Amino acid sequence: MALGSNPSSGLARQWSTDQVDAPGRLDYWVGAICEAFLEMDCSSRLPQAFEGRLISVEVGPLSFNQVEASTQDVYRTRAGIARSASHPFYLITQRQTPWHVCQGGHRAGLRPGDSVLVDSARLYELHFPESVEVMSIQLPRSWVGQWLNRTDDAFPRVAYRDQGWGRALSGLTLQFAHDPLLAAQYPSQLLCDQLGAMLAAAIEPQPPVRSPPSHDLFQRAQRLQQEQLDQPGLTSQRVAEQLGVSVRTLHRAFAAESTSFAQSLRRLRLDRAELLLAQARLANIAISELGRRCGFVDASHFVREFQRHFRATPARWRRERLAR
Repeated sequence: MALGSNPSSGLARQWSTDQVDAPGRLDYWVGAICEAFLEMDCSSRLPQAFEGRLISVEVGPLSFNQVEASTQDVYRTRAGIARSASHPFYLITQRQTPWHVCQGGHRAGLRPGDSVLVDSARLYELHFPESVEVMSIQLPRSWVGQWLNRTDDAFPRVAYRDQGWGRALSGLTLQFAHDPLLAAQYPSQLLCDQLGAMLAAAIEPQPPVRSPPSHDLFQRAQRLQQEQLDQPGLTSQRVAEQLGVSVRTLHRAFAAESTSFAQSLRRLRLDRAELLLAQARLANIAISELGRRCGFVDASHFVREFQRHFRATPARWRRERLAR
C-alpha cells in the first residue's frame, strides 16, 4: 500500500486515494491510517467524494505524519487498543480549520495552530467537521516519559498557539504540516531534543519565577555550548552528562530563560559566524569552512540559517563588513 521513498530521511512513505476508485476510497483510507498510525476506525459524511493523502517521515524515534483529507471522524476503540502492539502518544496540529478531540470524558475545541497531545492507550475521538490538514507526530511512550512528568492523564493536553511556549510549538509543528520532508533535513537528535523541550515547556510550564540554581545551570550550559559549538554532534545529552544533570533538568533550565538548548546553540553558532566573517585575516577562507568552524557541517544549511537570522547571505554579509 505504501508508495514512494526518500533515502535522505531514512524512511518516507506515502498513501493517496487517487489510485482508488471513488466507491473504495474510504475503505482504502481506513487501511492507510491503520498502517501508518495504529488501529482506528474512521467515518465520513462524504464517503462517495472522499479524498485523502498521507506522507509519513521517520526521524529518529519519531514519525512526522502529514495528513490532508476530506471531513472525517476518527475513533480509537477498545478493539483497536487490544490489537495494537504499542501505544504511542500523538501530538496533533491542524493547519486551517477548527476541530475537536474527545478523551477521558473531556472535549477540547481546537483552533488552527493549537496542538494537542493524545494517548493511544486510551479511547479517543477526533472530529474534523470541515477538512483535515494536520501534522500528527507519533511519540513513543518511553520518549514522552523523558520529557513530561505526567504521562498517565486521561484527558487531552492542549498547547495553545497564543500562550507561552505553545507559540513556539505551534510554529514548529505548522512548518512540518506544510512540508513534512523538512523534518528529515535536521539532525535527528537535535530535532527530537528541540521538540521535546518545547513540548515540556508548553504542556507542563514551570512557575515564572526564575530560581538562582536554574539560572546558574543555564549559564554553565551556555559556556559549554560556546566551548564546543564547533562540534556538529553536540547534543543536550552530552552537555547534561558533562554537567551531571538529567536531560530534562537541563532543558527546563533553558526554558526558564525563555529559550531552548537548540535555539541557544543556533544563536551562539550564528554569532560566532558573524564575528569570523567580519575578520579581514579570514577573507580568503571559504564560507563553507567558516560555517564548519561554527558547527555547520552542511554549507547550504549554514547559508539558510545565516540568511534567515541576518537577512543576508554570509557572502554578502562578509563583503559589506570588509568594505567598511
